[in-house]
Amino acid sequence: MKRRLVHLAQKYVFNPPIRLALAAGAAPPGYALLETIGRKSGRPRRTPVGNGLDGDVFWIVTEHGRKAGYVRNIEANPRVRVKLRRGLRYVWLEGTARVLPEDDPRERQRRLSRGHPLRAINAVAVRTLGTELLTVRIDLAPTRRDATADG
Repeated sequence: MKRRLVHLAQKYVFNPPIRLALAAGAAPPGYALLETIGRKSGRPRRTPVGNGLDGDVFWIVTEHGRKAGYVRNIEANPRVRVKLRRGLRYVWLEGTARVLPEDDPRERQRRLSRGHPLRAINAVAVRTLGTELLTVRIDLAPTRRDATADG
């Protein structure tokens, strides 16, 4: 029941304005936009996520594990893009995602949150609203990392 309520609130209340703000390049700090390819439709699907950039790796701790649509999309096609802030502008970074069931998502959140207050707030929200925490690692492509693509 908790997962269903949180999912509905995110899908219809919280995520749409964040998705629009990210698309317009005016998102709240601490967010990024994850683009996966729909496992059934084959169309791009965009989901706001906490900004988990750490060097050339982007980390996501999912709230609902393999029940999250974007996680199932990643399992079907690991090629993703992440739109995040670089300086004053937003850029798309391409990468390859992997679900890491052996990783400790709470420890991952602790590591990512050190020295980043917005990440710490996001981590609390994920733990509070989440039903099945799961770590996703995205290895960002070393070439064309700063290429901006419209979308």
